[in-house]
Amino acid sequence: MANYTNEQWNAKKESIMEGCYDCFAENGLHGTGIRALGEHCGGSSNMLYTYFDNIDDLIIQSTEYCMTKVEDEFMAKAPTDVEDLWRFIDEIPYWTAKEHGKKYRVMYQVYTHPKYREYGQKFFKGVDERYTEYAKSLEPKLGIPHEKLTPLIFILIRACVHYALFEDEFYLKSQLEVLKETLTLFIEKYGRER
Repeated sequence: MANYTNEQWNAKKESIMEGCYDCFAENGLHGTGIRALGEHCGGSSNMLYTYFDNIDDLIIQSTEYCMTKVEDEFMAKAPTDVEDLWRFIDEIPYWTAKEHGKKYRVMYQVYTHPKYREYGQKFFKGVDERYTEYAKSLEPKLGIPHEKLTPLIFILIRACVHYALFEDEFYLKSQLEVLKETLTLFIEKYGRER
């Protein structure tokens, strides 16, 4: 690290995590060796060991980092008012499937593996907290209590991820219809109470 600033070191590590995660997304978690990962990142397997203790450390860190980035991109597209809500619900499943479908597959391979399950639990606890905070920020804009919005956000996310994994239109459309109907009822109910 002597030749790098902390910023350069972190930028290189982030670049490696993204490169490795993309390699896993293209080739599968279990079919990708350390040599292929190093080559995909423009270096060698020894380079990877400069930044990570072992392959498990690389898998754990790259999954958390890359899926947090996916979540950030998703949230950046999220609506901030009622008028934009319906567009978002209709568009986001197809956008996220196209942009991140392969990454979701890797995430589930990692976080359902007994060796990494505890890291998945930790990651999803953070997801729960972030989406609850987002629901709290929407509460004054939509007029719906965050305790009602949070589970609706989870339903939307589940529908999006399921669609990204399996391209199951029936599952997606059924969940989105119920979600829209529920939101309409909540908007009417809590709009009257204001």
